[in-house]
Amino acid sequence: MPEKLTETLYRWRVRAGTLSLFVILAFARPSVKSLVAGGLVALAGLAVRAWAAGHLRKEKELTISGPYQYTRNPLYLGNLIIGAGVGIAASSLPVAGILVVYFLLFYPVIIMKEKDRMSRLFPDAYRSYRAFVPLFIPRIRKPAGGGNGAFHWSIYRKNREIRAAAGTAAFWLLLAIRMLVPV
Repeated sequence: MPEKLTETLYRWRVRAGTLSLFVILAFARPSVKSLVAGGLVALAGLAVRAWAAGHLRKEKELTISGPYQYTRNPLYLGNLIIGAGVGIAASSLPVAGILVVYFLLFYPVIIMKEKDRMSRLFPDAYRSYRAFVPLFIPRIRKPAGGGNGAFHWSIYRKNREIRAAAGTAAFWLLLAIRMLVPV
C-alpha cells in the first residue's frame, strides 16, 4: 500500500470510527434480545482488552505475557470482538457491512504501523517474538517458555483501559435508546 495512503488512513482511523458509530446508530434496529446477545459478545471483547491492558507496559518493554503469548495484537482482537457485538446488537445488515468495511480498511494499516513501531523499539526481541506468535489470529496453545508476567490492575489503570469499557457502555445506552425511540 502506498505510504501516503497508509498515513492518511492511519490519521483518519479515529474520526472515521466516530462517524461510523453515528451511521451505525442511524441504521441500527436493536431489540432486547439483540442487545443482550451483542452485549455478551462485547463483554468478551472488553475482557480480552482488559487482560491485555493489565500486561502492557507501553514502550518500556516488549510485552509477551498474558494474551500477548497467543497474538501480538490482543487489544485489536478485543476491538474486533466488540465490533462483532455491536453488529449483533444493532441487528442490521448495513451495520454489519459498515463494521466489515471499517475493520478491513483501517485495521491492517493500524496493525502494520504497530508492527513497524515494535520492530524499531525492540528490534531483536520483536524479531524473536514474531517468529513464534501470530500477528492477529491467536494460536490455541500457550507456547513453551512464554512470558510469565502477571496481570496488574495498576497497569490496567495506567493504560486508561476503563475508557474502552465506558465507551462501550455509553454506546450500548445509545443503542437501548434507539430501540426505545425508533425513528
